[in-house]
Parts: sequence; structure tokens; C-alpha cells
Amino acid sequence: MSAAAAPANPAADATAAKPKSKKLLFIIVGVVVLALLAAGAALFVLKQNTADHEGDEDGAVAEQNSHDPKTPPTFLPLDSMVVNLADPGGNRFIQTSITLQLQDAQTGEDLKVYMPTIRNGILIQISQRTADEILTIQGKEKLATDIMGEIATVMGYETAQPGAEGAAGKKKRNKAAANPVQGVLFSSFIVQ
Repeated sequence: MSAAAAPANPAADATAAKPKSKKLLFIIVGVVVLALLAAGAALFVLKQNTADHEGDEDGAVAEQNSHDPKTPPTFLPLDSMVVNLADPGGNRFIQTSITLQLQDAQTGEDLKVYMPTIRNGILIQISQRTADEILTIQGKEKLATDIMGEIATVMGYETAQPGAEGAAGKKKRNKAAANPVQGVLFSSFIVQ
């Protein structure tokens, strides 16, 4: 009996093995199809990106000068400054801390190279003001604008200040890069 039972077992094993191999075949085919679809989608996206970059040469230059609203700005805090004001008698002074809002981190690295010249220009801008002038909101805003102009002059950036006139009386038109300094922020502002 055991000899008759033995041949029956291989036949049962063969029929049981066929459904498993069909399931395995379907799984393998499905994985291959999904991999091909993913590869095709990746290729499509890569072609779209390269076509966008190759098609618009001028767009790359404009893109460098514009600020991406999704990218947060970089902040560069300057050391605290104490400056005598231009009041009569010379007994008033200001202690202030300034933080520069920059377009990107590379601008911060570029500014650090010229920091002694930039700090000197800021100190001169502040020392030309009186306490009454600097305590108003308009005075602070004008000081911030003048500091941005000073940094633009030192760094060779384009200045957008009204009334910037050359020796011939015509407005200057710098062919320099747009100013990546987006703002001057006062962290502390004490006048005594």
C-alpha cells in the first residue's frame, strides 16, 4: 500500500505547485509593470524639467534677481553700536542693534567680507541725525532706507533711491545686480 500511495502524493504535489507558481507569476508581472510605470513617470518629469531650463535662458537671469516667496530670507545680525548724534552740544547718543534681512545665505557671506566698510557707513549715517529726527517713525524708516542705500553703494548693488543723481544732474543707472538686501531691522533702539 505504501507503494501505491507514494505515486499519488507526487501528483497531488504537482497540482498544488501549479496554483502557487501562477500566483507568483502574477505578482512578478505586477511588480515589473509598476516598476516600468514609475520609470516612465520619472523620465517624463526629468524631460519636463530639462525642457523648462533649456527653453528660457533669460528666465534664469530674472529668476536669480527675484525673491521666491517660498524661500525664507536670511538674517544677518550686526554687532551693537553706540553713536553720538548730531544734536547741539553733542551730549546725546544712540545705542542700536541692527539685523539685515537678506535674499539668501550667499549674500550674507558676501557682506561679511565688506563688514568693516559697511559698519563705518552705518555709523556715519546714524551720526548725521539728531535725536528729534531719529525718534520719529519717519526718521527710523528714512534711516533704514539710507542704510540699505549705503550697503548697496559699498557692495555695488543697484540702488533704487529716488533722487540719486550724478555729477551731470542726470539720474544714475547702474548696470549692477539688484539689491539682495531686503530690509534693515532694528533689534534695539535706545536714544539718551
